[in-house]
Formats: sequence, C-alpha cells, structure tokens
Amino acid sequence: MSALTVPSTTPSTTPKAAKGARRRTGKYTGGNPLVYGLALVVVALTVGPVLYGVLSGFRTNAQLAETPAGLPDPWVLTNYVGVLSNPSFWKYALNSTAIALLTTALVVVFGIMAAYPLARYKFKGREQLFMVFVLGLLFPATVAIIPLFILITDLGMGNTWWGVALPQAAFALPVTVVILRPFLQALPDELEEAALLDGASRIGFFWRILLPLSGPGMVTVGVLAFVGSWNAYLLPLLLLQSEMKTLPLGVADFSSEHSSDMAGVFAFTSLAMIPALVFFLAMQKRIVNGLQGAVKG
Repeated sequence: MSALTVPSTTPSTTPKAAKGARRRTGKYTGGNPLVYGLALVVVALTVGPVLYGVLSGFRTNAQLAETPAGLPDPWVLTNYVGVLSNPSFWKYALNSTAIALLTTALVVVFGIMAAYPLARYKFKGREQLFMVFVLGLLFPATVAIIPLFILITDLGMGNTWWGVALPQAAFALPVTVVILRPFLQALPDELEEAALLDGASRIGFFWRILLPLSGPGMVTVGVLAFVGSWNAYLLPLLLLQSEMKTLPLGVADFSSEHSSDMAGVFAFTSLAMIPALVFFLAMQKRIVNGLQGAVKG
C-alpha cells in the first residue's frame, strides 16, 4: 500500500509577505541626513564653548592674543595650578557643594512626601491641589526675589547656607512633584492591599515598599536639583557675601579682579563647571530612565 502524502499545514509565503518580514527583521541601515546634520550643529553649539574654555585654560595670554581660536602650543598648566592653589576657589567650592547637597536633600524628602498623598490617596480637591504645583512651574524665582530677600533677612538666615538652600528647594518642588507623582501612581493597588493585609500601615508601606520602588524617580529629581543649585546665580548673589559666596559668584569676582588674565579666567571657569558637568553626564542614563518612567506612569 502506497504511503499517504500529508499536505503541509504551513501557509505559503507570498513575495509581499516575505518582503514585509525582511523589512521588520532587517537591520536599520540609516536615517535622515538632515536630522543628523541638525544634531551635529546643536552638538557643536553646545559643546564648542565648553571645549574652547577648557582648552584656553591651557594657553597663555600671549597665545590667546595672537591666535584666539588656536590650540595650546605649548600646553601650559600654570593657569589650572594657580586656580587649584587658590584658597578662595576651595571656599567657593565648599559653599556650592554644601548648598547643593542641602537643596537636594530637601527637594527629595519633601518632594516624595508631597507626591505620595497626591498619588495614592483619594480625597476631594486632590487634582486641584496638584494643579497648584503644576502652576508653580510657571512662577520663576526671579519674580519673588525681592520678597525672598526681605523674608530671609528678617528670619536671620542671610549669608548662610540654609538661607539659599530653602528657597531653592521650594522653587524646585513643583517639578519634583510633577515627576514623582506618576511613579507612585504606577504602583499597583494590589501591592498596597497585600501590604495592608500583612499588617503594614500606610507609613510602613511608604517606607518599606514605595520608597525603594521609586528610586529612579528620586535619583532624577535629586540630580536636577543638585545641578540647578550648583549653577544658581541670582539668589546667592543677593543673599551671600564675602567668604560665603558660591562658585558662580566666585567666577564673577575672579573675572573682575583678573580681567587682564584671560587664560586664568578660562581656567577658573572650567574648573567651576566641570564638577556639575561630570556629575550630570555620569547620571544622565538614570535621569533618562527616570523621566521615561514618569512618562509611562
């Protein structure tokens, strides 16, 4: 008896379907040249001034006067060594670091405490209260700089770290709450219900479960607060004097005192911006992940 031929159950692949499959599984071969060109222009405009400032710190004033756009030839280290051996630079750096750390701690702590009830509690007026924080994004610190100066002075916190850190943290809270709220909302309600059934209180759920899971969001707002505080100029300018000044104010003072030493000014400016720049670049992946989580939430 002849063997039976079993018909194939695999559907035939049409040329059109095969072409679509190859398109889906094939590798990406390129992009729009116009997009790459615009990206290169943006990178050049952004990175160019930074590189120019750093390289100019390795040149002498004579080299800058002769060829302003040239490269160091020879490379000179005296400008950076002079800045690093200047005690005022380290005082400015200490003040900037202390104020930035205080601001970051206040932003993260009070931001997560404000975002938690707005995300996990249901009460009347919750969305209206959240809109108050959203509207806070439209209220810059420049508008309230004079009342802030009077208030901080009356409280006796003028020319102190706390006098600058508290207002900076207050004006950073709106964006902090806007970023953190989606993280807290994204946590499933079943997780909180299970924790409550196991005997955990709402505060226990907040400390033991919610905070660890919100780590990416807290890192994001912490980095943004730190960099924003490090680069702040107007508020420290009004509230800080003499040895309490921060690095941005130190750059302005050094530029006015050594206006003829342009190479030294470039070196001082480069060293002042490098810590925040390196910190931001080192944490940028976490910032992007945190913002993606906020969007998904």
